[in-house]
Amino acid sequence: MGLIADLGRGPVGLDTVVFIYFIEEHPRFLPIVAPVFSAVASTRLPAITSGVTLLETLVIPYRSGNTALAARYEALLTRSRGIRFMDLDRPLLRIAAQLRAVFSIKTPDALQLAAALSGGCGVYLTNDRSLPRIPGLEILQVSDYAGSP
Repeated sequence: MGLIADLGRGPVGLDTVVFIYFIEEHPRFLPIVAPVFSAVASTRLPAITSGVTLLETLVIPYRSGNTALAARYEALLTRSRGIRFMDLDRPLLRIAAQLRAVFSIKTPDALQLAAALSGGCGVYLTNDRSLPRIPGLEILQVSDYAGSP
C-alpha cells in the first residue's frame, strides 16, 4: 500500500521536515509528500502540526533574508484548509514534559508528538528515525516510501 493509505483517515501529525520537503520541492521527497498536502487541502485528510514547525521553518528564511519564503511557510502553516496549528499552551507543554520524562526525547520532538497526541492523531509523519515508539501513535518515515536514493 502507499503512504496515503497508510496514513488512514486522520488526523495525521506532520513533522517540520514534511513541510520543508513540500515548500522547497525536495526532488526525492516531493512526489511522496505532495499527495499528502493535496489530501489535506481537500479536507480528506486532516493534519496537525505545532508551533515548533513554524519556529523551525522560519529560521533559514530569516537567516538568509528570504522573507517571501518565510511568508509562504507561515501562510501554509497557519491559514491552510485542513491543517490544524496547535499552539504551545500549558496542557500541551505538560504532555510534552511527560513524553520527555518517559521516552528521554528532545524538547522539540516532545512538543511535536504532544501536539499530535493532543490532536487525536493515530499517525505521525516524519523522517526522524530517532523517535521512539509511542503507544497510540504510529510513526511513519517519508523515506520508507521513496525507494532507493
